[in-house]
Amino acid sequence: MAKHRITQETFDAAVRENMEEFEMDPDEALRDTVQQFEIQGVDLSCIVKAVPTVSSDEQQEEQAHEVLQVLDVLRNRKDSDSVTELMADVKRFAEHCSLGFGQRYLAAQKDAYPVILSYCTKTLEERDSLVTTLSALAALTDGQPDLLDAEGQQLLLDVLKKYHADSSVTCKAIHAVRHCCLKHEQNRQDLVKGGILSLLTDAIRQHNGCAELVKEASVALRVMTFDDDVRATYGHAHEHAKSIVLEHDGLKVLIEAAKANVDNTSILSELCSTLSRLAVRNEFCQDICDLGGLKLMMTLLADSYETPELVRQVFSAIRAVAGNDDVKDAAVHVGGVQLIVIAMNRHMNISAVCEQGCACLSVLALRKPNNCKVIMENGGALAAVQSMKAHTDVANVQKQACMLLRNLVSRSQSYNQQILEMGAEALITKAIKTHQDCGDAGKAALRDLGCQVELRELWTGKHSSLSN
Repeated sequence: MAKHRITQETFDAAVRENMEEFEMDPDEALRDTVQQFEIQGVDLSCIVKAVPTVSSDEQQEEQAHEVLQVLDVLRNRKDSDSVTELMADVKRFAEHCSLGFGQRYLAAQKDAYPVILSYCTKTLEERDSLVTTLSALAALTDGQPDLLDAEGQQLLLDVLKKYHADSSVTCKAIHAVRHCCLKHEQNRQDLVKGGILSLLTDAIRQHNGCAELVKEASVALRVMTFDDDVRATYGHAHEHAKSIVLEHDGLKVLIEAAKANVDNTSILSELCSTLSRLAVRNEFCQDICDLGGLKLMMTLLADSYETPELVRQVFSAIRAVAGNDDVKDAAVHVGGVQLIVIAMNRHMNISAVCEQGCACLSVLALRKPNNCKVIMENGGALAAVQSMKAHTDVANVQKQACMLLRNLVSRSQSYNQQILEMGAEALITKAIKTHQDCGDAGKAALRDLGCQVELRELWTGKHSSLSN
């Protein structure tokens, strides 16, 4: 059931009522108001949970939230005012927007976007000021991509073209692009038509030694391959991924950037995640391998298996590129199975690592009896069983582990007894009963393990007829 929503004015009035009628101090009044609305099932995600303050302007006695006070100052600033003071106010506005979605939403409701966009336009020729205004634009549009209009799209494209050699300006502009494209298909399509993919890949290529920019641009490229806008009946995620690879040499750009940042696990994690989003065709998977991407992933696993987030992203990338059967064999041949199992055992308490590890081994085992042998010999099945024991309440871990166990025995029952002796049957049965999503994968695993399983026939084609 959808939660009720209230306006900021209603919330603020309730806080004032607690302070005036019940003589609560501001903090107590705020806590009580939040608690009462939450008990009523009200969604407060768009609300500024703070007590409004009186503006520093002595002539203005009306209370307002600080983000609106700063916005009002920016709205009334004159071109003749000090640039230093002006940029200080823009920076203050960005800081308030960064406090939470409630501040950003309230500012947007009071028409902050055209005000900030006008400052971006005015500072287009002033590099230092532009960095500040772009930061404010990125902060305001975080979670609010609908704010971006055609004028804003063109401004971001113009900035990236004009300041392509400046890593700081480029990074801020890309940050805004990312926020405006997340969960907004139309913005993605419009910016792609405007040439954003070329600008993003060129930025990584030109500044692959700048860690912050490489990370930001990599995430932005990945966002262009998302299909996350529920309002769009048809997205261009696949087309954008193909364009990044075929028209902009994206695979080589990302892998070269990874090689240039081998000591930065945060960047490597993002690059692996983006590569996995681009492995949408069989030949792309092979290209990643040929360009040294698979070797890089294995090196990362060997050198950084202590870092769980990087391990998770590397698992996801291996899983994606192993959709190609030749890459499957190559990954196993270079010791990938051993590294995956070691990393899984090291982070057995982290469900996301276990999920991706099981999924990765499952892909390597699919239709590959020889690979199954290597996985069994190196403890892959045991790692899956241990994952199921460690995360009984996580449906995705249970499902991926069931799929791995099923793939290991689907073409050869010689491992059945060994897996059953690990206690797999009871764990799979429990997963089926506990998690609805595990039904098909769990029953398939039990069937191929030779266990008793009830398979329900959904439709037999009988007792019905076709009418003209």
